[in-house]
Amino acid sequence: MFESSVKTRCSKVNYKYHTTDPARGLWTFFIFAPLIQNFLPMGLKCGIVGLPNVGKSTLFNAISNNKAEAANFPFCTIEPNVGIISVPDHRLKILEALVNPQRVLPTTIEFVDIAGLVKGASKGEGLGNQFLANIREVDAIVHVVRCFENENIVHVDGKVDPVSDKEIIDTELQLKDLESVEKKISRVERSAKSGDAKMKKELVALQLFKEVLLSGKNARTVVVDEDGRNAVADLQLLTGKPVIYVANVDEGSLHTGNKHVEALKAHVKDENAEVVIISAAIEAQIAELESEEDRQVFLEEYGLKESGLNKLLRASYHLLDLITYFTAGEKEVRAWTIKRGWRAPQAAGVIHTDFEKGFIRAEVIKLSDYQQYKTEQACKEAGKMGVEGKEYVVSDGDIMHFRFNV
Repeated sequence: MFESSVKTRCSKVNYKYHTTDPARGLWTFFIFAPLIQNFLPMGLKCGIVGLPNVGKSTLFNAISNNKAEAANFPFCTIEPNVGIISVPDHRLKILEALVNPQRVLPTTIEFVDIAGLVKGASKGEGLGNQFLANIREVDAIVHVVRCFENENIVHVDGKVDPVSDKEIIDTELQLKDLESVEKKISRVERSAKSGDAKMKKELVALQLFKEVLLSGKNARTVVVDEDGRNAVADLQLLTGKPVIYVANVDEGSLHTGNKHVEALKAHVKDENAEVVIISAAIEAQIAELESEEDRQVFLEEYGLKESGLNKLLRASYHLLDLITYFTAGEKEVRAWTIKRGWRAPQAAGVIHTDFEKGFIRAEVIKLSDYQQYKTEQACKEAGKMGVEGKEYVVSDGDIMHFRFNV
């Protein structure tokens, strides 16, 4: 057994290797032991946005236990607050019982509470410029929309209208996207006029995005092929990002919704977006409870099977088409997030880029087989350990060991 270590951009990472021929450099990955628990291989980041006083900071505080200043006036969250949130997965408990590791590490999602937005943000009004810069960096948008009545909480427009609230933010983001698209059109037009076939095709795609944005629709509604997507990939269009709409309701509307929720759902039905009903006020109460048992009792009292946080996390995974695979050893059991459809080398790459570059094969056990045969060796003896090559498409729940050449 040999030990080695490498540097990553986030932390020093220790590996243990096993080989029968050190001269050939044929390594088997058995134990991955990062020194920083919150290392996030995919860098998955969701930005929580919304108009002032819709409940987004209350929601952020509840799901991250990272207390941002929640006050009843606009712009109380001037700097984006960042929280790394563990993703609950019952399969980790199953593996922990089977493997008895020294520690268990779930996968995580980073949530960023981004400062409030008002009309005119695309031109720098309010905290617009800062808002737009921060939102450009996220992978998905969690758009909190007020769907509750409360005379004690001021609404910036004086009335509760979730569709209007959504359109305010949409308009500001569309204007910023339009500016980006028009700038690129000006650059591409010169090459297209000179006869460059690739630039001509790119120009057609850019003009399509411009037309859609001018019509008041979001970039995510544009249907184009891969070349069309590549034409705007460098622009990181704000309205092209996947979005989850969080309908923040009062306690009485948590199970059935209300007229505001129905209006929001009807308005976004063609956007390929998720809509999640949450009461930020109730989530705040859940976050104050110390034990999992107390939280479960609280949920049962409200007739809830799971917290709003869990619903939000599930919606995030579904929207971004993510799955989880596991590594399991005596040092640690760990969950890893990847895109559905990724092949084994790509999955190995989220642990470390060397694993992808030097990938040889993967040893794969299905969780159901691990549960039946109890140990890795027993799975192997029963013929339940698959040896897969570079074309293997990883399935949700796979338990994987990687062989790679360094």
